[in-house]
Amino acid sequence: MATAGDSSNPTTPKPTTKKRKPRKPKLAAATAQHVISILNTASSAAHSFLSQNDLYLLPSQSLQLESLLSSLPPPFSHLPSQPSLFHRFASSATLDFDHQTALASALYRLAHSACYKTVARKFGLDSFEASCLAFYSVCKAVNDKLGDLFEFRRDLERIVAGFGWISLPNCCGALGFGRFGVDGEIFGRNGSILVQAIVDSEGRFLDISAGWPSSMEPVAIFRQTRLYLGVEDSRESELLKGPTYRLSDGCPIPQYVMGDSCFPLLPWLLTPYSEQDSFGSAEREFNVAHSRAMELVSTAFGRVKARWQLLARSWKEDSLEFFPFVIVMGCVLHNFLIKWGEPLPEESVGGCLKEEELLVFEGEGDETGQTIRDALAQHLSLASTRK
Repeated sequence: MATAGDSSNPTTPKPTTKKRKPRKPKLAAATAQHVISILNTASSAAHSFLSQNDLYLLPSQSLQLESLLSSLPPPFSHLPSQPSLFHRFASSATLDFDHQTALASALYRLAHSACYKTVARKFGLDSFEASCLAFYSVCKAVNDKLGDLFEFRRDLERIVAGFGWISLPNCCGALGFGRFGVDGEIFGRNGSILVQAIVDSEGRFLDISAGWPSSMEPVAIFRQTRLYLGVEDSRESELLKGPTYRLSDGCPIPQYVMGDSCFPLLPWLLTPYSEQDSFGSAEREFNVAHSRAMELVSTAFGRVKARWQLLARSWKEDSLEFFPFVIVMGCVLHNFLIKWGEPLPEESVGGCLKEEELLVFEGEGDETGQTIRDALAQHLSLASTRK
């Protein structure tokens, strides 16, 4: 499993872990200045490259990324230590191209779902093997170097403020699943890869756990993710343990995440009221607000598939081990483009998979979670009557 902030997956393909080291403020400032310096020197060359190779992406999409990745070693110097497709291609392909070529060709394939032969021909690469190796090398570099664009653990103040504007006080995100198609029946008929993600009110991905087979129950996936283990183990994490918010009636609301109905109700994870719950105006108002939050998740995944059309199609079984890395790359780049103010695409994608309903969690909800949810529901109901 390729993941940001996660480390477990019991299935094939083999899980991988992506951890992010905290960056000191002075170091971050120095890095920003370095990136600006690189941008100034790289602009004309990158514009020229993009026009010569007929790359149908906004120039800024490649300019900024090329700048961040240009200080990396050659794209093939950090191949996995165990035998893999990377090594087979490296031993058979003549590799003679630079960072800009590798980056531009990878972005072109990701954006247009172009085959390796087409990409190799368009960008002057020696073979489809070289094109394939360039793509996965850039994918690895993005996963390794741009993971700080998942901001959940260091930008909660901004995240909470954003949800406050949509009447969800002290909310730290919306948690749900995205589904990415897989050819064949390795995960059963109409099988797919599930990706658990938290998004903020602007559609940024804050935490991702990718690579789970659709044959697993969502709650089983959830309880094995680093997110769940980190929040539940108070000895190791301060995540979602920030300041409480006092409602107008004085009820304290701790930091929480809105979660889909496939998740259990917890003190920090608020799920919707079900048909079995006693329904009144307060419960309805909560479910309306909850539905808006869940739309943020589906919209974010829809926009990722719209911008990066390679992710909108079903992935072949024989290269399934790489698919989670490609999904995470698409989400990282999605965040990157939001950060740099690029216009967002429409989330509808022709021919994309129909999102199926996930199994609703049928266990008992946590009592503290019920109390917090009821208090927030009353708050939302009162706020609605005042409008």
